[in-house]
Amino acid sequence: MAPTMKQLVVQDKEHDFDGLVFKKDAPVPRVGEHEVLVKLQAASLNYRDLIIPKGMYPFPCGFPVVPGSDGAGEVIEIGPKVTEFQKGDKVATLFNQGHQYGDIDFQAAQTGLGGVIDGTLREYGVFEEKGLVKAPANLNALESSTLTCAALTSWNALYGLKALKPGQIVLVQGTGGVSIFALQFAKAAGATVIATTSSAQKAETLKNLGADHVINYKTDPNWGELARKLTPDGVGVDHVIEVGGTGTLEQSFKCTKFEGVISVIGFLTGVDPKGQPSILDTLSNIITVRGVYVGGKDLMRDMVRAIEANDIHPVVDKKVFSLDHAQDAYRYMWAQKHFGKVTIQIA
Repeated sequence: MAPTMKQLVVQDKEHDFDGLVFKKDAPVPRVGEHEVLVKLQAASLNYRDLIIPKGMYPFPCGFPVVPGSDGAGEVIEIGPKVTEFQKGDKVATLFNQGHQYGDIDFQAAQTGLGGVIDGTLREYGVFEEKGLVKAPANLNALESSTLTCAALTSWNALYGLKALKPGQIVLVQGTGGVSIFALQFAKAAGATVIATTSSAQKAETLKNLGADHVINYKTDPNWGELARKLTPDGVGVDHVIEVGGTGTLEQSFKCTKFEGVISVIGFLTGVDPKGQPSILDTLSNIITVRGVYVGGKDLMRDMVRAIEANDIHPVVDKKVFSLDHAQDAYRYMWAQKHFGKVTIQIA
């Protein structure tokens, strides 16, 4: 193994994507007692990765930092006190390295890869063994690299608080990574899925992935009521995967049944409080609105088992980037040219 490696670095948050610098001679990190050295084979991007160099990320970051929370690779060295992994194991990263099980606490929320801790857009990474999981046996490295953030967030939304049951109804918004994973996980569980999109072409793709109903929110701006009508006896949906924010919350409230759950994951349409439901609307509608911050290692292990048992394969965009062209991947995703997860081949 060479003493140096290639990696991407976010220098600061003042220069947009121009602040992403590709370095060819970074030192390969050394392994500590409880740590694992991973030869990273692939990484994938999330919306979070894009807004960190743009200065739009609302949580603390440390600069310079190696970006990327999502990655997969092979264990090539282990510390003397590592018990969970062996050389040759295929692994994927955990988003919040300190979130092991149960509810997340403040300390664990400060351990996000690619923000305060060096992430996955590099050839080699050292991680504490608690910050990795064994990758699904049925997936290749590109597919496994998509699981860390979007997949685990959607799994947490469906199983972290009030577990989805067969025959229940899930509404997913759009065709982003979280929504696509939620669609796949819900169908594997025997649920009915209603999806929203603004594109006829994407509507066909959603149907091919298993969506039972697809609503075009541009032609049907009052899509919440339409979604409710699509449920048996018009009672509403059990779970909403809410990624829109201000522009979609009102409709999400309209379609959710009594005792249903709205999992708030994103804010793609903004965060302006005007015109959106109030806290008291949770009482008048008898629903739970919950913020989801990825998930713990326990949930990720459950998700991996489900992926293997149902042979679920993540939807990966057809265009794959190399590490030295990672900045192009950022611009490609920001321009919304992708469908499914944008991935970067590292090794």
